Amino acid sequence: MLDPGHNGGNASHPAEINKQVPAGRGETKPCNTTGTATNAGYTEHAFNWDVAQRVGAALATHGVQVRYTRDNDTGVGPCVDKRAAIANQSGAAAVVSIHADGSDSSSAHGFHVSYSNPPLNAAQGRPSIGLADDMRDAFRSAGFPTSTYLGSGGIYPRDDLAGLNLATLPAVLVECGNMRNPGEAAAMSSTAGRQRYADAITAGILGYLGL
Repeated sequence: MLDPGHNGGNASHPAEINKQVPAGRGETKPCNTTGTATNAGYTEHAFNWDVAQRVGAALATHGVQVRYTRDNDTGVGPCVDKRAAIANQSGAAAVVSIHADGSDSSSAHGFHVSYSNPPLNAAQGRPSIGLADDMRDAFRSAGFPTSTYLGSGGIYPRDDLAGLNLATLPAVLVECGNMRNPGEAAAMSSTAGRQRYADAITAGILGYLGL
């Protein structure tokens, strides 16, 4: 299950995306957000969508059945709790949420992978940690630097992400890099750059699946 973060119609529907929904651990969060963008205006939702499509196409060539939490880049949502429910109901072997970050510091750079911690069920324990480690290793092998500003060694366990807290399957969220960093923004805005990110995510998933 691939979860391309955000959606293209979110910005024009603030009431809908700002409503509170369950986020796990007894907390609530806004349904969704608009995501970030490069300083030149290339949006995170477009990046997430494009990379997810590339990953899905690559996985299909390996015989992996792929589903998505949204089917276009012009809609609204789904809300974060609904995305988790879509994934959980799919029975997928792995759930990967694809994002890019928007740090205020233009010097901040690098990827990080998050999983729910402390775990709320068995799937959030060793399976999700294993998926995160495989994803981290794939990004490193592809030459991507680990985050200089969040987490440690490319891994950033979190307890505040609804999609991970509500997951009943192995699930991680990948922040591919900082869209406010000039170098990473240029890579994310290019077709070749997005293919590199997609290749790394694909390799991480295949590694986890043992394919």
